[in-house]
Amino acid sequence: MEDILAQFLGSNIVPLLLAALIIIVIWLGVRIVPQSEKHVVERFGRLQKVLGPGINFIVPFLDRVRHKVSILERQLPSANQDAITADNVLVQVETSVFYRILEPEKTVYRIRDVDAAIATTVAGIVRAGIGEMELDEVQSNREQLIVKIKEQVANAVDDWGIEVTRAEILDVNLDQATRDAMLQQLNAERARRASVTEAEGTKRAVQLNAEAELYAAEQKAKARRITADAEAYATEVVAKAIKENGIEAAQYQVALKQVEALVSLGEGEGKQTILLPATALDAFGDAFSLLKGKLS
Repeated sequence: MEDILAQFLGSNIVPLLLAALIIIVIWLGVRIVPQSEKHVVERFGRLQKVLGPGINFIVPFLDRVRHKVSILERQLPSANQDAITADNVLVQVETSVFYRILEPEKTVYRIRDVDAAIATTVAGIVRAGIGEMELDEVQSNREQLIVKIKEQVANAVDDWGIEVTRAEILDVNLDQATRDAMLQQLNAERARRASVTEAEGTKRAVQLNAEAELYAAEQKAKARRITADAEAYATEVVAKAIKENGIEAAQYQVALKQVEALVSLGEGEGKQTILLPATALDAFGDAFSLLKGKLS
């Protein structure tokens, strides 16, 4: 049995070795790269090429996959850095940066610790950006500061084959003394607004009262003017009647007024007794005589 096996191997050793060599070459020459990675290939210690996702071929025994780099988006740990605003207020800014490796050949050969490098770059850019803004601008224009940080970080890391996808300012904290000063300023501003509102209310009330008094005076003046016009018209009528009919028209008007006055005295609610002088009854006779004279 051993002789048969030795004879078989002796006659087929070359094909078997050749088959084994082919299998090894295929095993070493074919590289399957996952979708989320890129592989950096070196030949004799130098960059040869970058393998993308899918099936790739390299030269066995000469090429070697040296680096396997993830191309998924990464988030740097949140970092806190102190900065001084243009109005000399110390603030502590919490930032977070998201990035993705686009060209791994640059990342692996040009920078040793990419996360630390990006964090240091972001810290410097944040300090410089906040140093150009006052505290109120930092609080109100945070979005503008975020855009500025992202643009400057993107320009700084371009040589590293990295794309900065997002840059966020998570929080801007103040020291306790600054908070107390801002609280006092806020309370003073509220008190000022309350005083202004109260003063404006008082002013408006005075204006409305003056307008009401002016309106009342105008109405009284208008009523007096109407009364004066009516009296003037009545006087004009009497004067015209005297002119046309003589003194008898005037006497008739006086007697008529006396009769109207007596009639008004008799009007009233309930039972009442009215004492009149004897001469008052003559008014009826005078008015009747004058009227009879006018009709004749």
